[in-house]
Amino acid sequence: MKIARFSHAGTLSFGILDEDEREWVVLAGDPMYAGYDTTGERVKLADATLLAPVLPRSKVVAIGRNYREHAEEMGSEPPAEPLMFLKPNTSVIGPDDAIVLPPQSEQVEHEGELVVVIGRIGKDVQPQNALDYVFGYTVGNDVTARDLQRKDGQWARGKGFDTFCPLGPVIETEFDAASATIETRVNGDVRQSGRVADLIHGIPELVAYASSVWTLLPGDVIMTGTPAGVGPLAAGDRVEVTVSGIGTLSNPVRAKG
Repeated sequence: MKIARFSHAGTLSFGILDEDEREWVVLAGDPMYAGYDTTGERVKLADATLLAPVLPRSKVVAIGRNYREHAEEMGSEPPAEPLMFLKPNTSVIGPDDAIVLPPQSEQVEHEGELVVVIGRIGKDVQPQNALDYVFGYTVGNDVTARDLQRKDGQWARGKGFDTFCPLGPVIETEFDAASATIETRVNGDVRQSGRVADLIHGIPELVAYASSVWTLLPGDVIMTGTPAGVGPLAAGDRVEVTVSGIGTLSNPVRAKG
């Protein structure tokens, strides 16, 4: 089931994609909290402006160096345990929103990722039960000011600028991670290509590990890591991240000002 958050005729709504994939079936509220009651209204895909499908009320948990080849291209060994950091929820934008290049950085890069959306409160979750806490999955881009990340020695600034966490286009509740692929393109050229199955630390482990540190709340998201091939973004670029079975997240890039 594909769930979107969108605006139409001045109204913000949640909807489910119909079987013909032509219309959104409008829901009475946020399905994470209100279930799947419908209003009877339908909105054509072309008439809806997609927004970030989830706005984390609490936190964006992100995982670093969770693909072996990406760790190698960063000049490090894969971590024995998940390498976690936080991105502020103010960094979240939706499909077609612009990634804004901060003047403080001369090296902003893309990192296409699969994103897990948490649907239940979870603390000290066990890996064998971890998927019970997952509402669905979406696509993300862990945009990074690489020069500032290196300069600071920690990742809060380099990963945390406004617009540095595009999410979308939808939440998929029935996702087959074992067969899914990730691809990142910039101006149509493939930069990254990987398989979710190649994650060093898999989804159940990541949910369990994060919940051992922070209480996970509905609407929190976990960015699972990026394949090799991260690279620069420049003003005027368009970056697209596709996760098979979910869709394509597309964002333009522009300079600040």
